[in-house]
Amino acid sequence: MQNTGELAGRTIFITGASRGIGKAIAIKCARDGANVVIAAKTTEPHPKLPGTIYTAAQEVEAAGGKCLPCIVDIRFEDQVQSAVEQAVQKFGGIDILVNNASAISLTGTLETPMKRYDLMNNINTRGTFMVSQKCLPHLKKSRKNPHILNISPPLNMQSHWFKGHVAYTMAKYGMSMCVLGMAEEFRDDGIGVNALWPRTTIGTAAIDVTGRGRGGSRTTDIMADAAYVMLTRDGRSYTGNIAIDEDVLREAGVRDFEKYSCVPGHDLYPDLFVDETMEELNKRPRVTSRGTAGTSKTSKL
Repeated sequence: MQNTGELAGRTIFITGASRGIGKAIAIKCARDGANVVIAAKTTEPHPKLPGTIYTAAQEVEAAGGKCLPCIVDIRFEDQVQSAVEQAVQKFGGIDILVNNASAISLTGTLETPMKRYDLMNNINTRGTFMVSQKCLPHLKKSRKNPHILNISPPLNMQSHWFKGHVAYTMAKYGMSMCVLGMAEEFRDDGIGVNALWPRTTIGTAAIDVTGRGRGGSRTTDIMADAAYVMLTRDGRSYTGNIAIDEDVLREAGVRDFEKYSCVPGHDLYPDLFVDETMEELNKRPRVTSRGTAGTSKTSKL
């Protein structure tokens, strides 16, 4: 998915962008010449998790963007407010918010300490709501196609998506419920509010939690490319969607999905909250000819 330059000069505020999907989206936007605010906690190298806000900022600037790294734990209102104010002071406003920061624990009810429950809900649901709340006054002022994009799943109410990790499901679904409410609340302001979720697992530190390894995953590039497509659509008409990365890209004309595989040829794993078996997923063509890109199955709320 080639960059078009449409995000040049726009300011994108991304939470949890020191690594993984958030950093990939930041770099994709930077290739257009965007201003990127990296709002994340990691300031010192972690023994198991690569990247800090400063190393991510270097990569953003190397890709052609301007960057403001901000030390932010989105559980704390004062830190979020400070980062938003710094972004506005440096870049003159905020045009796009990507709520990417998230915490995960795939544990059952009896195995989930309340400290872990609070962490997931305070970062995923509360953090998404709060960062959106702080950015929205500036998004309302933007005349550059303002958007909010949450990295959160379809609101699939099948009981098997709650069994075994009900606390995590509740926390992630809260992010998607923000899309449901805010898309309508700010429709008249022309702010596009949408969510994006991967069809397959993505090769990040989060997949390591499952113990599967990254062989059956796709790279973060597929989420970055899909996010780019969504953020460059007209938010006045494209709002209230919970989209799947592959469907967004097929609709945009992408035909080669094998390039996104961490290990080309390896069977892919469907991600959580995607009602598709491993067998069904791997029957999908990974490379299609012109004119057979397929249609989107984006959910409209």
